[in-house]
Amino acid sequence: MQSPPDSTTNPSPPLPAPAAASRLLSLDVFRGITVLAMILVNNPGNWGKIYAPLKHAAWHGCTPTDLVFPFFLFIVGVSIAYALSGKKLDPASHSKTLLRIVRRGLTLFALGLFLALFPTFDFETVRIPGVLQRIGVVFIIAAAIFLKTTRRTQIILGAVFLVGYWLLLMFAPVPGIGQANLQPTTNLAAWVDNALLPGHLWKYAKVWDPEGILSTLPAVVSAMIGVLVGQWLKRKDEPGNKIAWLMVWGVLLTMAGLVWDLHFPINKSLWTSSYVLYTGGLAMLGLGLCYWLIDVKGYRRFTTPFLVYGVNAITVFFLSGLIPRIMGMIKVSTPAGEVDSKTWLYESFYTTWLSPYNASLAWALTWILFWMLILYIMYRKNIIIKV
Repeated sequence: MQSPPDSTTNPSPPLPAPAAASRLLSLDVFRGITVLAMILVNNPGNWGKIYAPLKHAAWHGCTPTDLVFPFFLFIVGVSIAYALSGKKLDPASHSKTLLRIVRRGLTLFALGLFLALFPTFDFETVRIPGVLQRIGVVFIIAAAIFLKTTRRTQIILGAVFLVGYWLLLMFAPVPGIGQANLQPTTNLAAWVDNALLPGHLWKYAKVWDPEGILSTLPAVVSAMIGVLVGQWLKRKDEPGNKIAWLMVWGVLLTMAGLVWDLHFPINKSLWTSSYVLYTGGLAMLGLGLCYWLIDVKGYRRFTTPFLVYGVNAITVFFLSGLIPRIMGMIKVSTPAGEVDSKTWLYESFYTTWLSPYNASLAWALTWILFWMLILYIMYRKNIIIKV
C-alpha cells in the first residue's frame, strides 16, 4: 500500500467456520493477517507521526509495510489455484470461466475507482491507478494464465516478465530524457504513466504512480508465485514434504531477491524484479509457517481474529477506505472552528493523553479493533461478501 508522504499451547479447533470445508484455513488466516496489516498502515491518526516500520521506504529499500501489498497479491495467486483447478481440467468451460474472471477483475477495478472518486466525483483529475485497480488487473491476467497454460509455461512467463522488466528499466532509453535510470520522476515506468495517464496519477507524485501501468507487469509475477505455490499445496503428498520444499524455495527466492538488489534495487514503488523475488520468498515462508501450525499441527484457537478478516478481506479493505472519507464530510463545531469528525475524535480522545506517535498508533489500533468486532459479527452470522 502507498501512504501519503509523509493461546494456548494445546491444539484446539477454531470457531465453527462458515466457509466451505475445502478452504485452506491457513490461507484465510494469512490473508487476514495481511489485510489487518493493510488497515494498520493505512489508518494512522496523523500521517506525519508514524513509527518507522509502519512507513514505506522513501524509495529503494523495504520496510515491513512494503511487504503488505505483494503478500496480498501472492495470496490472490494461491486462491486462484484453489478456486480454478477444477475449471482448468474442463476446457469446455474455459470461455465462461474467463468471462467470470474478467467480470470479477473489472468489479475490483470499479470499486477502486469509486474510492478514488468519492466524494467529489471529479473525473478530470481522478487517480485511475490504485490498489484495488491493480488487484483487479493482476487477478485477470494471473487467472487467465493459470487457466490456459501449464505449470512449466507459467514459470517461463514469470521469468520472462521479470527479466524483460529489468531490461526495460535498466537499459532502455527514456524518451525525452535520455539514459535509463531509476530516479522517481525520470525512469521509464514514470514516463509511461505520465504519457498515458497525465493528470490521473497519484496526487503526491503527479508524474508517476506507485501502482502504475508498466510496473503492473512484475506485479503479475507476485501473483504467479502464489499460483505456483497453490498448485504445490494441492498436491497429494505428505504435508511435511510440501512444507519443506515451500521453505526451501522461500529462502532461495528471498536470497535471489537480495542478490538481484545489488544491481536492480528492491523498490516497492517501481515493483522491481528483485522486490518481486524478495517479497515472494518471504510470503512463501509466511504461508508455510501458517500451513504447518494451523493445517498440519492443528493450533487453531489463535486464528479467529485473523480468520474473520481473511474471509471478508476485500469488503473490509473497501469499507475501511470509504468510512474515513464519509467522516471527513461530517463537520463538528469546536471553539477553534469547524473540523471534520475524524479530526475531532482523534484530537479529543487520543492526543490529549498520548504522545503524538503513540496517539497516531492508538487510532490505527482502535480502527483495527472496530473492524474486528464488525467482522466477527458477520462471521458468526455466516455473512461473507464475495466480489
